[in-house]
Amino acid sequence: MLEHGGRLRLAAQRYSIPLADWVDLSTGINPQAWPVPPLAPEVWQRLPETDDGLEAAAAAYYGSTQLLPVAGSQAAIQALPACFAPGRVITLAPTYAEHPHAWRGHALTALPAADIDAAVGRADTLLLVQPNNPDGQRFSREQLLAWHADLAARGGRLIVDEAFLDAEPMASLVPLAGQPGLVVLRSVGKFFGLAGARVGFVFAETALLEKLADRLGPWAVSGPARAVTAAALADTAWQAAARAQLAADSQRLAALLDQHGLGGGAGTALFQWRPRPDAAHIHGQLAQQGILTRLFETPPGLRFGLPGNATEWARLAAALTRLRIL
Repeated sequence: MLEHGGRLRLAAQRYSIPLADWVDLSTGINPQAWPVPPLAPEVWQRLPETDDGLEAAAAAYYGSTQLLPVAGSQAAIQALPACFAPGRVITLAPTYAEHPHAWRGHALTALPAADIDAAVGRADTLLLVQPNNPDGQRFSREQLLAWHADLAARGGRLIVDEAFLDAEPMASLVPLAGQPGLVVLRSVGKFFGLAGARVGFVFAETALLEKLADRLGPWAVSGPARAVTAAALADTAWQAAARAQLAADSQRLAALLDQHGLGGGAGTALFQWRPRPDAAHIHGQLAQQGILTRLFETPPGLRFGLPGNATEWARLAAALTRLRIL
């Protein structure tokens, strides 16, 4: 299995710090999650049903009825490559590692952002994360649509993973879903802070959604997860407040890192990326103080998620003050 953030128990064992004493900034998940209410007992007892309101809530929230609920966007990431004949696939480097890992049966090329435009004409599939994980790289809507038009005209496809885009919904390509050659993935794990529910959505043309549904089988999303997600997607007041809070906290985190010598890089509403040759050194120093960040080796860098409360902000600030930067 590939390495991911959130390995808090492993960090607790490695650094001999009790689990409860950690500040986990390694995942990019909203630390102030949507408040899950008690669920009716029948939600746990009955088999999931597709007319329970989840699809309608998702269509209203995302702006498209061309959708399929899946067990987290990870389920779609793993299933999508088998829905297409082996071909030439381009992805960004670096990017969320599960994407290139899933497309190993195809002719995969990972490119820096500056090289993608020149290579799209030779590709069958262009796979992007928008904004990119881990470095926050973004592509303009005009560029994405131009690439989609090129690929679709040749029977190819653009696949966009928008897992970190909920904080800026107007940038989404979901309303265009249903057009040939356009696939968009969404998740409730990041913005809503519901990663444990394992719920995501695929937006695409009907034939592909049907093929995916056949591969994933019935009851792909549990009844409790469906109920929680439908309620979260309908809570527009919480969403508006969360977007405002995340925007402020993201700016605060960027300024705090800059203040302590960790400038440069980029970020999103949910994380900050800092490319550094001494990333492993800084990661270790912070971990020794009970601050878990996400370390990347190629290219070397650190991803910082958002602290969730005043105590965590204070602990991060204190740990950064003690850093010995090479």
